[in-house]
Amino acid sequence: MADIRMGPAESQFAEIIWENEPIASGELAKLAETALQWKKTTSFTVLKRLCERGLFQNEKGCVTSLVSREEYYALHSEHYVEETFGGSLPAFLAAFGTHKKLSDGEIEEMKALIDKMRG
Repeated sequence: MADIRMGPAESQFAEIIWENEPIASGELAKLAETALQWKKTTSFTVLKRLCERGLFQNEKGCVTSLVSREEYYALHSEHYVEETFGGSLPAFLAAFGTHKKLSDGEIEEMKALIDKMRG
């Protein structure tokens, strides 16, 4: 997968696919017209671009994902931390924590996630 990054409009379009897959490409264009006010040609252009990036496929007019929503956001997050914080998750959390106070529940959730990652 060469470049998984998506801009805001592409992300909105991808969400439509993930929420409705498998979906006929014509139906996808109709949903994008309603949700994003896109013309059919715009939908097909963006779909082609996302397929070329290896995120989705359009086989015989049926659009499905090659990368799930969860996989995409995990990869996107990893790429962001790598690019911005030199791959250091602690540096990311330290930067994040300077402007947002975590609730006790959030802290417990994070501790549980860390424990899960250890095992």
